[in-house]
Amino acid sequence: MNCVSSSTECAISDTEREVLELQKRLEEARCRLKNLRPHDDDVAKSPLSPPSAPTDPSAHFLLLLSDSALPLGSFAFSSGLESFLAHTSGGLTARPPPPGHPFTTFLPESISSFASTNLPFALAAHDDPATLSELDDVLDAMTICTVGRRASTSQGRALLSLWEKSFANSIPPSDATAALKVFAGDVKSGSLHGHLSPAFGAVCRAVGMERGQMAYLLVMGHVKALVSAAVRSGVFGPYRAQGVLGGEAVRRAVREAVAREWDSSVEEAGQTVPTMDLWIGRHEVLYSRIFNS
Repeated sequence: MNCVSSSTECAISDTEREVLELQKRLEEARCRLKNLRPHDDDVAKSPLSPPSAPTDPSAHFLLLLSDSALPLGSFAFSSGLESFLAHTSGGLTARPPPPGHPFTTFLPESISSFASTNLPFALAAHDDPATLSELDDVLDAMTICTVGRRASTSQGRALLSLWEKSFANSIPPSDATAALKVFAGDVKSGSLHGHLSPAFGAVCRAVGMERGQMAYLLVMGHVKALVSAAVRSGVFGPYRAQGVLGGEAVRRAVREAVAREWDSSVEEAGQTVPTMDLWIGRHEVLYSRIFNS
């Protein structure tokens, strides 16, 4: 009886040792496998892994149309800033603007003015590109400032040229592309003026951009051009300029301007800052100037 019990205990002991050995070998095999496979973090950081980029074409064109290097000729215009500074502060200054600097007053007023006079036309063109010709005529009639009209048509014609030469061939046909083709032809023939805001709304519609994206992009593009003019005028440097663009004040002003004009019809468009037309119009009487407006 004792011999049987002893042999059973020996068998159990041998089996336990075998199990432990197998477990040890299994852990070693797991370690070797883990070393052979890249870690999840390494896969995410690997340059061979595909980027998680958006696949929507409108996102791609959103980046293109928001690029400050877009050849619209915006760099040639200051939207009345040069005239405003000359008339209110005795000229331009190379010092950073302290609190209460004229630029901090001009910026929100310029945003409000631009949105109230241009955004309804861009929104209407985005909603119905077939009305481009009518919108262009109405906008030209309500733009009483000759200098402002010249700036709008100059940039609008540049956008239409950019559309025809660079973007049109890569966009599938739609009601917006057809309307833009007719509109561009009429502008070339001289029967239409080619203002920026309706053309911008139609182009954004053609590339699939949403209404809200288009509206925010149009107003933000105006802000970027204005801040760029301030830098080239010596009002402040490029780091301060980026601080202005990234600041909450600009974000809030753009959001509020878009929200205010979101449901505005073309008939409701109008100048919210009447003196803006005076500043822009008096730009041509400055003794010396570096911008066209």
